[in-house]
Amino acid sequence: MKRQPRGPATGPHTGKTTQPSSWRKWSLLLAAMVAVLTTYQAFNLGESLTLDQLQASRDALQAWQATHPWQAAGLFFLVYVAATAVSLPGATILTLAGAALFGFWTGLVLISFASSLGALLAFWVARFLLRDTVQARLGRTLRSVNEGVERDGAWYLLSLRLVPLFPFWLINLAMGVTPMRAALFYWVSQLGMLPGTVVYVNAGTQLGSITSVSDILSPTLIGSFVLLGLFPLAARFGVRAFERRRVYAGWQRPKRFDRNLIVIGAGAGGLVSAYIAAAVRAKVTLVEKGTMGGDCLNTGCVPSKALIHAARLVHQQRQAHRLGLEASPVKVNFAAVMQRVQRAVAAIAPHDSVERYTALGVDVRQGHAELLDPWRVRIREDDGTEHTLSARHIVLATGAEPIVPPLPGLADCPYATSDTLWQWREAPRRLVVLGGGPIGCELAQAFARLGTTVVQVEMGEHLLAREDVDAGEFVRTSLQADDVQVLTRHRAVRVEPHDDAWQLVVHDLTADCERCIPFDQLLCAVGRRARTEGFGLERLGIDLRANGTIATDAWLQTRYPNILAVGDATGPLQFTHAAAHQAWHAAVNALFGRFRRFRVDDRVMPRVTFTDPEVASVGLTEQDAAAQEVAVEVTRFDLAELDRAIVDDVASGYVKVLTVPGKDRILGVTIVGAHAGEWLSEYVLAMKHGLGLNRILGTVHAYPTLAEANKSVAGNWKSTHAPQRVLRWLERYHTWERRD
Repeated sequence: MKRQPRGPATGPHTGKTTQPSSWRKWSLLLAAMVAVLTTYQAFNLGESLTLDQLQASRDALQAWQATHPWQAAGLFFLVYVAATAVSLPGATILTLAGAALFGFWTGLVLISFASSLGALLAFWVARFLLRDTVQARLGRTLRSVNEGVERDGAWYLLSLRLVPLFPFWLINLAMGVTPMRAALFYWVSQLGMLPGTVVYVNAGTQLGSITSVSDILSPTLIGSFVLLGLFPLAARFGVRAFERRRVYAGWQRPKRFDRNLIVIGAGAGGLVSAYIAAAVRAKVTLVEKGTMGGDCLNTGCVPSKALIHAARLVHQQRQAHRLGLEASPVKVNFAAVMQRVQRAVAAIAPHDSVERYTALGVDVRQGHAELLDPWRVRIREDDGTEHTLSARHIVLATGAEPIVPPLPGLADCPYATSDTLWQWREAPRRLVVLGGGPIGCELAQAFARLGTTVVQVEMGEHLLAREDVDAGEFVRTSLQADDVQVLTRHRAVRVEPHDDAWQLVVHDLTADCERCIPFDQLLCAVGRRARTEGFGLERLGIDLRANGTIATDAWLQTRYPNILAVGDATGPLQFTHAAAHQAWHAAVNALFGRFRRFRVDDRVMPRVTFTDPEVASVGLTEQDAAAQEVAVEVTRFDLAELDRAIVDDVASGYVKVLTVPGKDRILGVTIVGAHAGEWLSEYVLAMKHGLGLNRILGTVHAYPTLAEANKSVAGNWKSTHAPQRVLRWLERYHTWERRD
């Protein structure tokens, strides 16, 4: 199935359809090419723009220029601009001709401005004709290039312009498909092409002594230009070195360091950072104020999945009659369920314990850490002792905490967050869940299955706004089947007492009216924010983004290159596996950055919402593709057709794969189904290593398994791309063979 994302008329085309604007673009390009070729042939420019022809006609041209100076200058300027704009060969000859006709200074002014203006026109042509298509097809691949151009494009362009060996026409076209601003491109080109123009114009004033164009650039002169071209990059390096020194100005750097690395926070990001440092024999201290393992172990992933597991078993028992089984009514002992949740946490806790990491070679300190300067950390340990350690590098892995909205009356009522609900030993009779994201959906369904009356309130139009709309609607249907009352487009207004309990007043954005929802407990699940206060960031002036996360570059460095941040503290993805992925980069960049640094690549980052059915995805969604104007082809396979899903009574859901139109390269995958997170990994591997649907189709999958759906969706894609012409010839062959 092929779909075309909505977007402006200038957007890319998909499948076999072409947008009218694309036709206009290519029609203009074809017309321009025909006009240029016709002009080139009509005026015999191929033979005219040679050194011999220029030397032969020099006297005649100079005589005409002497009698018509203004017309000659204007005509030369226009011809030079046109030749540069359409990238015609012969720019060198035109430069020599301009110098021979107008002399050094006049020729230099005419040629310098004409070449820059022509380059700008070529830049605009490439932007108009090619940028949308190139960015749509290769946008994700070119992301680092785009970021580099936005950050340092002027320096790179200047370096290329200063070396005449680089084809200027190619530079014009290449820069046209990047985000570089036209004004920046023009003035950098004007400046960067000036030294080379001076050399050629000076040569043109001595046209009679030139026997070959190659005589102009001697090996020594070429080497000089190469060194000149390296100057902007060297200057940029020097500027950055100066900026680094300026950042540290006013701070007293220790002569020796107590540690190679200090890690603040023992969640997923901090644990992995410390583990890697210890593994390469660095001296590392890990500081944690709370419980080892962070949010994931103690209040997040582990306890929530244990609760979901219990709720799923209750649901399966209640649905046993669908399989011909007679089950007695299920009685839920909520206190026992929560005790089992804590046993699961306790069973995993040794993996993240002080004892384990101490044995690995990590110096673990339990207390509060605060930055005193870019290298020193003050640690107030739990036993009351206080001391200061210095380190060459510091990793901030301070995590995140639930957002509690500023809702009038909320502070007076019994409310909980995903951090505090694990203290409950009695299930609430009526629960309101604020938020329709992954945490809200998972917990709303779990509590409903355990017997609580649940109302879920979401201000947006859909649940799971980060995922495909149809995935969110699938989860909504599942929640409603579990008796969760889902209220989308409802904004929480206030909390107020009601009888012996409480009620939440919401504004129905569709009906434009207020309604009241009584509850015994309210769960805030509207998101999480980075935990950044109290660690001394303000003292050092470490920047925060608009969303409150610690600002870092592609190497996870803050404004102080020796201080890095990972995980929820910097984002943008609040996943345990994302934090661990960043932690490897942070530790390696900190310890070995003087030799080589690694950019964080989060383009292939899986995400899973553990509702029933699960929602697992990686890469682009259809909404992402439409918003980014990326052309995609959508292939889908419904689990109702999968044998294993049918026999397991989980034939509800689908696999959706987004690919480059006409190709099997995978851009994104969404799976809705039982254990979807388990079989998403095949697509993560394929995308990471550039394997397409053809490779998945050619891989043997065990039967009967849920993962066979991956092969089935690849088969669906293949069937829509079958070579019809070849098949028709094969049909004729087989018909002929039957007659033999």
